[in-house]
Amino acid sequence: MEDKQFLADLKDHKQSAYSRLLDEYQSKVFNTCISFVPNKEDAEDIAQEVFVEVYNSIKKFKGNSKLSTWIYKVSVNKSLEFIRKKSAKKRFGFMQSITGGDIPMDRSSYFTEFNHPGIQLENKEKSETLFNAINRLPEAQKVVFTLHKIDGLSYKEVSEITEKSVSSIESLLFRAKKNLKKILTVYYKNEP
Repeated sequence: MEDKQFLADLKDHKQSAYSRLLDEYQSKVFNTCISFVPNKEDAEDIAQEVFVEVYNSIKKFKGNSKLSTWIYKVSVNKSLEFIRKKSAKKRFGFMQSITGGDIPMDRSSYFTEFNHPGIQLENKEKSETLFNAINRLPEAQKVVFTLHKIDGLSYKEVSEITEKSVSSIESLLFRAKKNLKKILTVYYKNEP
């Protein structure tokens, strides 16, 4: 059971409650963000946006789920929002380069740094390959796979965060694993 006084203090925007919120959730939020956006600086920026959103929207929190579930939802949504914006910028840059615009296409890799604490792969290249493959999954599969396999959440927790049934989560995970196997098989067959 969550502390009702803590929630009341958060809704009253008390500094002590906000400090406690940061203490309790900062690493969880960062780990979720970096699972979706494996670049430390970007993940830190997104995590900050998550806490600003939580602070600004806490009065809308009805308590129908646990506070942690709601914060995970905000973290996932902010991370996906970032990915969508980044993809839109790349498409815009590509269109500019085709049409002769002055904006050069961004050729920098999306995965410029990889340092996820939840993944203990021995070398950076394998980690980048895996996260590039995860990034190619359909959004629903990517979210479920990341929350369950990378962040280590239970089916029930993933179900609460995504507002999908446990059987839907199992199905999405099955399809995600199948798609990842295809993507990685193709990748490794084409490796020199």
